[in-house]
Amino acid sequence: MGVVNVTPDSFSDGGRFLEPQAAVARAESLIAAGADLLDIVAVSSRPGARGISAEEELERLMPVLEGLKDAPVPVSVDTIKPEVMRAALGAGASMINDIGALRASGAVEAIAASDAGVCLMHMQGEPRTMQDKPSYRDVVAEVAAFLEERVAAVQAAGVARERIAVDPGFGFGKTVAHNFELLRHLGRIAALGFPVVAGWSRKSTLGALTGRPAEDRLAASLAAALLAVERGARIVRVHDVAATRDALAVLAAFEGKI
Repeated sequence: MGVVNVTPDSFSDGGRFLEPQAAVARAESLIAAGADLLDIVAVSSRPGARGISAEEELERLMPVLEGLKDAPVPVSVDTIKPEVMRAALGAGASMINDIGALRASGAVEAIAASDAGVCLMHMQGEPRTMQDKPSYRDVVAEVAAFLEERVAAVQAAGVARERIAVDPGFGFGKTVAHNFELLRHLGRIAALGFPVVAGWSRKSTLGALTGRPAEDRLAASLAAALLAVERGARIVRVHDVAATRDALAVLAAFEGKI
């Protein structure tokens, strides 16, 4: 899953692809590099990020979706707002990636009324405050229980299980220790029976370990992606598609899959 940030303030590449033409060109370059799907983000969810209105989010998003209407891969939209979900799906998006796991009023209904896929993510708190001393008794058990509850709620609304993926939310209301505990036990999330999405690319946990800024975290991001796939992730959400594909090809060869 290649990431396209149509934002001025994302932690990794905020502002670089804010103009629609730049965002579409970025998306096309990710497809050429081998992305199997795209994730278009029109509002930052980095720690401390401010919220924006649905109108502002749609102003950023819709021209990009228009530019990608003939894209050869599925397009996901990363949003928590039901009105943005409905507009994005109407404009041809194939999936909604919701860091709020469809908890906003009307979000489940927006997905249930479509045939789109959905990714349900765990987040403790909200982006503005989520890294203010996150705390768990048992992070793996609590994340698994939350995702299981959200999957059940979404299925009860009529969304078929084959349309659902789950994401433990690395970096979303978790310390470095929480993130690695989840990574070690990612198989427990995979055991829920849904494709697991892992988003480690360039994240601050990797910066805490390496001391490197976001743009210099490629090696750490590749290591995390490989560890996640080894432990059951089926989708890796990344900024560096070509390098990640190369690393995963080596892993697949090692495991005798190619």
